[in-house]
Amino acid sequence: MELDDMKVAGTLLFSGAVQFLLGLIIAEALYPNYSVSGNYISDLGVGSTALIFNSSVFVLGLLAVAGAYFIREAFKSNFLFIILIPTGIGAMMVGLFPETAGVMHTIASLVTFLFGGLAAIVSYKVEKSPFSYLSVVLGAMGLVALGLFASGNYLGLGVGGMERMIAHPVLLWAVGFGAHLLGSSRDTSSAAKAQN
Repeated sequence: MELDDMKVAGTLLFSGAVQFLLGLIIAEALYPNYSVSGNYISDLGVGSTALIFNSSVFVLGLLAVAGAYFIREAFKSNFLFIILIPTGIGAMMVGLFPETAGVMHTIASLVTFLFGGLAAIVSYKVEKSPFSYLSVVLGAMGLVALGLFASGNYLGLGVGGMERMIAHPVLLWAVGFGAHLLGSSRDTSSAAKAQN
C-alpha cells in the first residue's frame, strides 16, 4: 500500500489540533475557579491540570512537526515546512517548560503563536480557494491579536480572552487545513483511479 503523504499530513494536523482543543476544554473545566478571561491559557499547565494540558500541547507540537515533514513530501516544497517546524517545536517546548519555567516558556509561547499565524497565512500557496482565503484571514487574526496582546491591549477580553484570540484562529486553521488536505487527497486518488 502506497503512503499518501497529503493524507498523512492532514490526519496529523487535524488530530493534533482536535486533541489539543479537547484537552483544553477538559483542563478548563477541571481547573478550580478558572476564568477564560482572567487566566492565561498556560495557567492550565501548572497544578491539578498540568498533566492534561502539558501532554496535550506536547502532542500538538509533535504531530505538527510530523505533519510538516509529510507536507514537504506531498508538495515538494520547503516553504511551509520551514514555518511549521518552529510552530511544532515551540508547542512541544510549551509542554516541557510550563509557565513556572519563566523565560523559556515565554519564548516557546511566542514562537508557537508567531509561526502558527505565519503558517496559516503561507499555507494559501498549497490550498484551493475559498479555504486559501480563510487561512490568510485566520492567520492574520492570530497575528493581530498577538500584537494587541504584546502591547497590553486586551479590548475588554482580559488576558485570557485575548490570548485565545491568538491561539484559537490558528487551531481552527489547523483543523480546517488538515481536513482540506484529507479532502484534496481523496480528490487526487479518485482522479487517479478514474484514469486507470
